[in-house]
Amino acid sequence: MKVLVCCALCAPWITLHAQQYPVKPIRFIVPFAPGGGNDIIARMLGQRLAETWSQQVVVDNRPGAGGNLAAEITAHAPADGYTVFQFNIANTIAVGLYKKLNYDPVKDFSAVTQLAAAPFILVVHPSVQAKTVQELIALAKAQPGKLNYASSGNGGATHLAMELFKTMAGIDAVHIPYNGAGPALTELLGAQVQLMFAVPATATPNLRSGKLRGLGISTLQRSPLAPDMPTIAESGVRGYESNTWYGVVVAARTARPIVNKLNADIVAILRRADFKERMLSQGAEVVGNTPEEFAGFIRSEIEKWRRVVALSGARME
Repeated sequence: MKVLVCCALCAPWITLHAQQYPVKPIRFIVPFAPGGGNDIIARMLGQRLAETWSQQVVVDNRPGAGGNLAAEITAHAPADGYTVFQFNIANTIAVGLYKKLNYDPVKDFSAVTQLAAAPFILVVHPSVQAKTVQELIALAKAQPGKLNYASSGNGGATHLAMELFKTMAGIDAVHIPYNGAGPALTELLGAQVQLMFAVPATATPNLRSGKLRGLGISTLQRSPLAPDMPTIAESGVRGYESNTWYGVVVAARTARPIVNKLNADIVAILRRADFKERMLSQGAEVVGNTPEEFAGFIRSEIEKWRRVVALSGARME
């Protein structure tokens, strides 16, 4: 009875708090360094949320451990809605990749919504003597272990996308991890590495300028984001598919009215025509689903990537 009375007394306060939320700046944690797809999308959304709430939204880049460091910070943050995290594909990959995590991607977070989804583009430096996926595979087989590929970090989506590609194509390449897609791309542009998987947001401008060469896209079907780009699957690596996505979560103990308000305000932004168009220009298609739908999607992605990690043989200590 005491618990019921307490809940009844607390409920009006929680509802009022949610109606007033937010009354101070929001910390928006991004798990990778500035300059990559995660960072670009977070800053676009953060700007619109700041306008909606008349409160500052501070993007806090916390790279490290393939997105796990930022996830740990959020999992242990106060459950008041003032720390939000850009949960992403790397956090679902981590379950199968690491022997032990200091957070549970299901139990430690309350899902808010999936923001967007985006394919990867397999890009190489122009100095690489390969203009197609098949030519790259032939080059790698002729020179095993000579090609270096960049990723946004150990255990990240771009790391596993390449590991899956290596396994399915039967090639060898050396992994060079960076603290984010931005630094990785910089090294590729400087020819310090030869190839990587990049999201359209960062790949497309460099493809247009000739600073990089695109060989294939990671979707099973050709994407409207790059309609002339052949898929890796149709280029000889049958069945290859590896896409990325972005979402928002908060600490698991956050009051449901606050989660609902976050969901409603973010989804309203995602549905704006101008925001959709801007997201497409960055190589991402908006989603904007319910907390329950996003939570179910997270669980399905964990199981999917658990199988992919096992197939690839990748492992992190």
